[in-house]
Amino acid sequence: MIPPEQWKENLEMNRKGKDDYFAQHQESPIPINERQNFEGLKYFTPNPNFYFELDLHEHDKKETIQIQDSKDNTRNLIRWGEFIFEIDGKECKLQTYKSDPNEKYLFVPYRDETSGKETYGAGKYLDLDEENNRTQTGKWILDFNVAYNPLCAYNKNYACPFVPPENWMTLSILAGEKKYHD
Repeated sequence: MIPPEQWKENLEMNRKGKDDYFAQHQESPIPINERQNFEGLKYFTPNPNFYFELDLHEHDKKETIQIQDSKDNTRNLIRWGEFIFEIDGKECKLQTYKSDPNEKYLFVPYRDETSGKETYGAGKYLDLDEENNRTQTGKWILDFNVAYNPLCAYNKNYACPFVPPENWMTLSILAGEKKYHD
């Protein structure tokens, strides 16, 4: 596990880098007319209670599910595995997905009780790649502090997949990005 002070420093550095990118990069999802007044994204205070190192329980039978996106397109996702963990004594399960079986990363979309209140209504995402989100012992790092809003939260020109109902959580995850617009 990363020492807490290094974890927090890395997290804050990544947040600053994302804010700089959103404010200045030509491919920023922030609409051009909003960039001049863009003062950075809003985040929950870093909270190590939402950082987990977990085994991925890979599904023996990897089913393909279809989900809609914000532009009414249908997308296919492969249910790859699930994470099982506890928050405040409550067991939680999150499904992980891939678009292609050869991908080296996992897509973990979720909604929680903050969705539509403190956070974007459609939910948030975590992207986990083998290089950056695996421990030396092979566990996956599931850190809700790096959860991010889909790009359609910033700009309606993007198409973002909706969170499958199986990843709707009945508790509040007070970590990661908050709503962009109030």
